Amino acid sequence: MGSDLDLSHAEWVKSSYSNGNEGQCVEFAPGIAATAGVVPVRDSKYPAGPAVVSSRKAWGSFTAALRSEKFSSAEA
Repeated sequence: MGSDLDLSHAEWVKSSYSNGNEGQCVEFAPGIAATAGVVPVRDSKYPAGPAVVSSRKAWGSFTAALRSEKFSSAEA
């Protein structure tokens, strides 16, 4: 899925949960998500780097799990 997807002209949007300039920023391409049915996500620190592409259903499940706090940060 998505191996032939051209993201070179995608418009990327930074997550509203990003912590200002601390470098913990995730971006996604909503236009691609709306038209191609997949959700591309990348690290804003490396815009020329790779993007992770998932189905909209998988992305919805992932974000629902995050909202329900099924994932927790590990503290050492």
